[in-house]
Amino acid sequence: MTFDRLIRFADETGSVRYGELTAELAANQIVGIEVDVLEGHPFEALSRTGEKATVKKLLSPLESVPIFECIGLNYRQHASEAKLSIAEHPVVFTKPGDALNGPLDDVLIHKDIQTQLDYEGELCVIIGKDGKNIKEADALEYVLGYAIGNDVSARNFQLPPFSGGQFGYAKSFDGFAPIGPAITSKNVIPDPHQLEYVTIVDGETRQKTPTSDMIWTVPQIITHLSRNTTLRMGTVIMTGTPSGVGLFIPNGFLKDGSVVEVKCTKIGSIQNKMVFE
Repeated sequence: MTFDRLIRFADETGSVRYGELTAELAANQIVGIEVDVLEGHPFEALSRTGEKATVKKLLSPLESVPIFECIGLNYRQHASEAKLSIAEHPVVFTKPGDALNGPLDDVLIHKDIQTQLDYEGELCVIIGKDGKNIKEADALEYVLGYAIGNDVSARNFQLPPFSGGQFGYAKSFDGFAPIGPAITSKNVIPDPHQLEYVTIVDGETRQKTPTSDMIWTVPQIITHLSRNTTLRMGTVIMTGTPSGVGLFIPNGFLKDGSVVEVKCTKIGSIQNKMVFE
């Protein structure tokens, strides 16, 4: 079967289940509701059990991720605020699978990475099957669905002189990629460039943009990432962030206890608290 909005959750007995939402909801609205239970695996086959269960804890919609492929500087407004020119090809960096985090889980922040902690709300693309040298015209056939995510970033390890111009290390810490609240299918989102999402920090809207502001489209990104490289099933592509990151706002960095909400039309929202260790 196909699904519209697939969630992964723990029920009242602690069993981990798959379920389907009937509407776009914020992550905290999903906890406590009753959903249709699905059995199987999202990358193979799912079927309805006829059973319903209550969501006790909402989990990451993916149990694991082989890698996060991340695109930097992919919104025109963000390139403008950063005063950076647009490259000939997409800027790419990665996060490891251990960066995966749930849509309501805390993000634990080591003492060495607390001084310039930042957020980046991003549309995420879930790859549904292995592919290599994928043509742009065929690219969406490899997409299982979409989620919303936060590319949490420790700028003190990203900005010169500490980084040597590298992005990856500052963004790759455990739990630095919360995604969710569900995998929203292509049935619901036939065109990922007709969405709008916002990032809210402690109740203040910081980012608000249509995905039509993307420089590189989702098919172009998939084609680029799969050039002579196998793009593995379960890979999450974080497609870049718009303007409004904390780096360019006075006193804009995250603090201990800051809550970051990222929400997107047709997908819902995630909410994660930063917890300084």
